[in-house]
Amino acid sequence: MSEKIQHTITIPYDLGGMRLDQALAKLLPQYSRTQIQDWIKNAEIEMDSTTPKAKQVVLGGEIVNIKAQLKPQPVFVAQPIALNIIYEDEAILVINKPIGMVVHPAAGHYDNTLLNALLHHAPELQNLPRAGIIHRLDKNTSGLLVIAKTPAALMSLTKQLKARSISRIYQAVVCGVMTSGGTVDAPIGRHPIQRKRMAVIDTGKDSITHYRVIERFRAHTLLKVQLETGRTHQIRVHMAHIHYPILGDQIYGGRLQLPKGATPELIAMLRKFKRQALHAIELSFVHPNTDELVTFKAPVPVDMQELLTVLKEDANISSEK
Repeated sequence: MSEKIQHTITIPYDLGGMRLDQALAKLLPQYSRTQIQDWIKNAEIEMDSTTPKAKQVVLGGEIVNIKAQLKPQPVFVAQPIALNIIYEDEAILVINKPIGMVVHPAAGHYDNTLLNALLHHAPELQNLPRAGIIHRLDKNTSGLLVIAKTPAALMSLTKQLKARSISRIYQAVVCGVMTSGGTVDAPIGRHPIQRKRMAVIDTGKDSITHYRVIERFRAHTLLKVQLETGRTHQIRVHMAHIHYPILGDQIYGGRLQLPKGATPELIAMLRKFKRQALHAIELSFVHPNTDELVTFKAPVPVDMQELLTVLKEDANISSEK
């Protein structure tokens, strides 16, 4: 059975000038904008006692009444898949996602995902949208994710994510030697022709990535990368856009180029490293229950550690010549 929900909201004046669906998505982050648009379309939302359109612009001060049916969440199968749990309490779960794990079921990956594993670990997550998952990592990107375990935690973390106050820090190995850090501020959207890829395009959503040099090698650079926004494939697209693609990236990295004079060990490593050298190493946010800032860290996975060791050895041998 679908759940009935009811809200009465006064649109704040600081949201004046926005579309109604956009304003409600900001005010009710526990619901998707698509869900809100469906309610408007089905006349389950009234504004000042009239039936509005989703694109109607609000001025501020309007009274919105929502009496709607919350669609039941898709039923996914719980599967006994091991989780690397960094922290857990009654409100949140922080996990270190391994390489190769898909976060959410989708075409081609209907099971054996993080979501399936979460439902086995905490069956009550079936009652939350996306089983409490508020952000994602690509299949072959490892590292930290926070999961909400209650409706209140989901609302808190979703608000923080939209306000860009959740700090997500990555380590990445890119091709090329960077002279300094910087910021990439370039909109990202679906590639106009290759629909499985993302790209920097004028019609994309605003996307901001900050990066800082940690260590330079002969032909590569280890970076600290911090997301300000969270678009699909953002770091991978932005690094490729500035011509420093992430090492091993099979979609955005281009053809493998072996550094001149590289050691046999480095050549072998570069040839076998078939996933993006990208790891979500640190995650900070305000805990939904305590209102305290919490920070979690996850060590770089073994394959990246081995890659960095070989890069350092190659650089040392080169400097001794």
